[in-house]
Amino acid sequence: MTAISSGVRKGLLILSILCLGTPSMAQNSTDPKNDPNNPLKYIPSNTLTTVAISVVLVTALIHTFWSFRYKTKWMLALVIGEYCYAIGFGLRFALHYNPDSSGIYITEYLFIVLPACAFIAADYVLLGRLAKHLSCGEYVPLPLNKITRVFVISDISTFLIQAAGGGISISKNSSVALSGSHIFLAGLVLQLVSFLIFSGIYIRFLYKIHTLRPEIWNRDQTRPWYSDWRALAGALMVSCIGILVRSGYRVAELSYGYQGFLATTEAYFYLLDTLPLVLANSVYILCWPGRFIRNEPAQESIEPKLRSYSSTVSAPIA
Repeated sequence: MTAISSGVRKGLLILSILCLGTPSMAQNSTDPKNDPNNPLKYIPSNTLTTVAISVVLVTALIHTFWSFRYKTKWMLALVIGEYCYAIGFGLRFALHYNPDSSGIYITEYLFIVLPACAFIAADYVLLGRLAKHLSCGEYVPLPLNKITRVFVISDISTFLIQAAGGGISISKNSSVALSGSHIFLAGLVLQLVSFLIFSGIYIRFLYKIHTLRPEIWNRDQTRPWYSDWRALAGALMVSCIGILVRSGYRVAELSYGYQGFLATTEAYFYLLDTLPLVLANSVYILCWPGRFIRNEPAQESIEPKLRSYSSTVSAPIA
């Protein structure tokens, strides 16, 4: 009987280790705020993580369907970013059971922070498409084939700066790690500045159409909302606001350091990072750009062929 009881106790111990992590982790998790090995200084809530990952995945799946339904490959940056974002939330489950794991924390942090670059790139591309769709390219400061390229290159550059800073910041050398965090912060600041400029250009773009081209501004007013380009314009504005709120939060968070009150309070993470980005992306569920801007890719693929054909026909015969 004693042997059986001992076996049961051992079995329960093994089961608890498999489900909850190592005994040392469980001991540290009772006071995460003062745990020197816990970078978050809290235990991620599985309930909040479940809600977040469910919303992000549902949004990504719907956007995937819209991408194929309306053949909008130019919005794939948004979709890919959402799946990467979901991976970041999935890693928060692992952090719940292994809060002292620096490897899981670093990977989770990068998958949570960096996908925003993809969301920003999607908005950059969308402005160029919208301006072309409305034939109002003169209301952006650069030619349409350049303005998107300029901002996307800027986005890629800030992404690489953040990725490099994040990689350096994991160094065991404190001075090197501090330099990495500064580089990461610089990438976030440059990203915020770039997106602020973009948002200003977009607001000016809409203002110019509203004041100088009322026939274009009101051209869809008799159509259903899902055929009115202004609904898409409003969705892009909501997306911009959400990204700006999140970018401002991330800059403030890192300004206080990885151990600051913003970085170590889960409520701020969900209120000022997750919620703004979820709103910025989910607004495209109803206002998917492909529903308003159609056949753009087909036209672009035909135009180079037509130009090539015209040049061949007009070329002098040797």
